[in-house]
Amino acid sequence: MHCWRRRRGPGRPVKPRNIAFWRGPFAFLPSLPDGRIVEGQPIYLTPDEVESFRLVYLEELTQEEAAKRMGISRGTLWRSLYNARKKIAMALAEMRPLVIGP
Repeated sequence: MHCWRRRRGPGRPVKPRNIAFWRGPFAFLPSLPDGRIVEGQPIYLTPDEVESFRLVYLEELTQEEAAKRMGISRGTLWRSLYNARKKIAMALAEMRPLVIGP
């Protein structure tokens, strides 16, 4: 059987992103009303996802403006934003820790 698609190299290099707001790795831990912290499998957000989420929802930039500010294409920003929304929603719905870091 013939394989039509085959990788022949390391792939395309990752384009550097401009991240203006980064305070280092940290985590949000869900707690119950009585103060006990809920343990669970953590969900990890990358700095790219946090920056795209911050630019679009906190600074209320359009996706084109946010992509220009980060130095990436609009499609890449959209994927990063989609992943951030999905991970944040999963962390809230399932009461799982949310870790933000590299």
